[in-house]
Amino acid sequence: MATGYAYHPLFLWHDTGTSAALIPANPMAGVQPATHLEHPEFKRRAHELLHVSGLLRELMIIEPGRATRAQLLRVHTHGYLNRLAQHSRLGDGDAGDGHSPIGRGSYDIACLAAGAVIDLVTAVADGDITNGYALVRPPGHHALADQGMGFCLINSIAVAARHAQTLGMARVAVVDIDAHHGNGTQAIFNSDPSVLTISVHQANCFPPDSGWIHDNGAGDGTGSALNVPVPPGSGPAAWLHAMTQVVIPALDRFTPDLILLAAGFDANVFDTLARQSLTADAYRQITSLLTDAADRLCNGRLVATHEGGYSFYVPACVAAHVETLAGLPPHITDPYATIVAGYNTEPLLAHQRAVIEQATQLVPTIPTTAPPLATH
Repeated sequence: MATGYAYHPLFLWHDTGTSAALIPANPMAGVQPATHLEHPEFKRRAHELLHVSGLLRELMIIEPGRATRAQLLRVHTHGYLNRLAQHSRLGDGDAGDGHSPIGRGSYDIACLAAGAVIDLVTAVADGDITNGYALVRPPGHHALADQGMGFCLINSIAVAARHAQTLGMARVAVVDIDAHHGNGTQAIFNSDPSVLTISVHQANCFPPDSGWIHDNGAGDGTGSALNVPVPPGSGPAAWLHAMTQVVIPALDRFTPDLILLAAGFDANVFDTLARQSLTADAYRQITSLLTDAADRLCNGRLVATHEGGYSFYVPACVAAHVETLAGLPPHITDPYATIVAGYNTEPLLAHQRAVIEQATQLVPTIPTTAPPLATH
């Protein structure tokens, strides 16, 4: 069956405005205006590479619709959605942390981004596609129920998880491979044993003091959150070890009906917002492990949504990811392959192995049963 692809030009029209990379510009305080780091260029380039490489012809194009307010309220509060909508009408304000600007129309665009992931989940449930990838903007995995943060306004992957449950996919696993902790998604499902959240990320990068190994759920959801905070400088060897020793065994234990993937590409070796060393080929191998798990556990049902990624290398990593989702041979050769070749041979270091082995000890605590599916 086909791999779905959801994209819309409006995703590139989310306006993060003029800033000094992460903070608002303030010439009077010596903060020179520049471009916000969460700008559309790298995602535009990713879409265009999928197009010119011929990959788009191999995918089933899903034209996204907007998530409804009722769908958003399964995850977010009335008050927060009202604030987002108000700031979006005015084209001012921030989603909550001072780093996540709201442009004119941003709320509607964020609803469209959530709708893209929802529509892929629906297509998977209906059997129209086996898996899918949503190239969306703004990102979502840091957004909390009542506040945005980390450039994220609406938590699209959390909204999609609740939508999946209304379609009968009771047990949903969220795997987050963004370089930054998927804190918003974990917080939303922290006490819910029907959703397993797994985040592999750089330790103590963003949010600060978040995503440690001991942070593994609460109440009925104890054990249903799993974090692997790899050290700065970790490369393919460490990430693939985390996948084979923690992520895949966790999925095998949980036996999900659907795997959702927060596909951040900011762990790549050239990225500006993390200090990880992944290559396009490493993303290919990570994706292959996850598609194999989906084939084995849930009839191939896997939906990925684009999160972070802030370097010129993102398009090559996206292409490798999408080719692997679709089971296709490479349509392009990584143009930076010779430059990054040494990173693929970097050995697994002792301090990286130690962190991953700590996380493996929590896999047996993942709940294997869940209460009856509630109406969300």
